[in-house]
Amino acid sequence: MTSTVPASLFHANGSSALQAVFLDMDGTLVDTEGFWWDAEVEAFATLGHRLDETWRDIVVGGPMTRSAGYLIEATGADITLAELTVLLNEKFEQRIDRGVPLMPGAERLLAELAHHDIPTALVSASHRRIIDRVLASLGRDRFALSVAGDEVVQTKPHPEPYLTAARGVGADPTLCAVIEDTATGVAAAEAAGCRVVAVPSVAPIAPSEGRVVVRSLEDVDVSFLRTLIPGP
Repeated sequence: MTSTVPASLFHANGSSALQAVFLDMDGTLVDTEGFWWDAEVEAFATLGHRLDETWRDIVVGGPMTRSAGYLIEATGADITLAELTVLLNEKFEQRIDRGVPLMPGAERLLAELAHHDIPTALVSASHRRIIDRVLASLGRDRFALSVAGDEVVQTKPHPEPYLTAARGVGADPTLCAVIEDTATGVAAAEAAGCRVVAVPSVAPIAPSEGRVVVRSLEDVDVSFLRTLIPGP
């Protein structure tokens, strides 16, 4: 976990009980879910295997160990999980080094969160080396901290990443809003007790109690997030 904001700045804002906002990265803030699939397709092609398009929904949003492990088992490729992890990161980095497209509404939402001094954290299953590259495009100073998948014992769908973020900003997880694009990320946030805004990217996500599903980040602003956790 990397923090860039002094603890003294972490506080609730306005009449809402909202204490912090946590955002996923791939497919939520940056349009990179397709980058990961392209990297996986290219990596397995070099190993002599062709990935089935139906596997895409299975591996999206999960930790690399789970998605890579699944693809090794599904293809029977002669490569270890550790070797494949390195290969996938390299191929993904080659893509993001050419530019990272932001999702519609991401730039405006991040600027608005900063304007209202709402503690904001980036919480991703991606590894630190990937997050740091993307932060260069997103703006590192817009986040109080970031949590990487290789910095926690258990990553999404386990609640640890979001509980870690809440501790890092001194917030009650039940008074935090999370924005996610995959079922895996939604499960992690809900298990942590956070209120969830789902912005589905690759696979659909159904609304449920404590979860709001929106079309895109263009439908999300600070006023909307504060209504999710009203004050006493």
